[in-house]
Amino acid sequence: MAYKLIIGLQLLLMIFISCKSKDKDQAGAGKAAPIPVEVVVASNEDVSGNLEVNGSVLANEMAELHPEVSGRLIYLNLPDGANVKEGTLLARVNDADLQAQLEQQKTQLELADKTLKRLSDLLKVNGVNQADYDAALSQVNTVQALIKVINAQIDKTVIRAPFTGELGIREVSPGSYVTPQTLIGSIHQIDKVKIDFTVPETFASLVIKGNQVKIQADGFKENLDATITAIEPQINTVSRNIKVRAMLVKGIIHPGAFVKVYLEQNRKGIMVPSNCIIPDALSNQVVVVRKNKAVFVNVETGLRNTNLVELTSGVNPGDSIIVSGMLFVRPNAAIKVKKTKSLSEKN
Repeated sequence: MAYKLIIGLQLLLMIFISCKSKDKDQAGAGKAAPIPVEVVVASNEDVSGNLEVNGSVLANEMAELHPEVSGRLIYLNLPDGANVKEGTLLARVNDADLQAQLEQQKTQLELADKTLKRLSDLLKVNGVNQADYDAALSQVNTVQALIKVINAQIDKTVIRAPFTGELGIREVSPGSYVTPQTLIGSIHQIDKVKIDFTVPETFASLVIKGNQVKIQADGFKENLDATITAIEPQINTVSRNIKVRAMLVKGIIHPGAFVKVYLEQNRKGIMVPSNCIIPDALSNQVVVVRKNKAVFVNVETGLRNTNLVELTSGVNPGDSIIVSGMLFVRPNAAIKVKKTKSLSEKN
């Protein structure tokens, strides 16, 4: 009987010890060990490099040549590719009816002027009343106004070069019937060309009126210089880009050509290793260590090079950013920094 009692006490003791051990294991499991990571400390570094964007070449001035009135071309002076000066007569639409009306009104004006002069002499000696003189004066003014109207209509039958430039390819032949919708040719001023390009709003600080940019174009071994002449005041609300225009300093590129535009930049910014960026559906993130906890922060990126990327927002100088061990990190997880790396170290 005593033997059985001893065996029973031993079993109870073993069960009690087992329960205590299990409780201790569960308590230990509830408090996870800090995750060892490596970090870099965010600081303002020298940011330099080139921002590359696409650009299009435009003529300094360009105009399509259309007649203002409908009619038959009686004169056409549009040699393909010829250089013409501003004001050169390029084409004329048949204006015979307008010229006839002009001659008619000139005859009427001559007669009205004679009548007015005669009545003016009679008025001085009270040989005619004031009303007759006023009617004659009104007739003269009316005819003069009609002559101005006809001359304006005749001017619309004439096409002149709006500026000095190079003609394009002629689109019509002499004697053709044309309307205001008919394109008869074009004129281009290509001694100077403009380059239009867009820049993301993140890099707005790089585009300053008067600054120079580099242009890479086919057919040129070296990059060309261009000066920024205009910046669109409003950012495009769809693409979030800024439209910029530059004028080529030297050289000729055919309008319509595709070019590469390089904006040089030298400034201060926060650079971090590119492998610490976590891509997200809506934004990029980095993991910052704050009070020994992992904090996921949304960031915006700027310039990139081989190993580094610029952070334009989301972090501040002095923040510790995890660069190694991120696969095991969860939000608010306990963190143990085992090493602080420099940007020059390979990750």
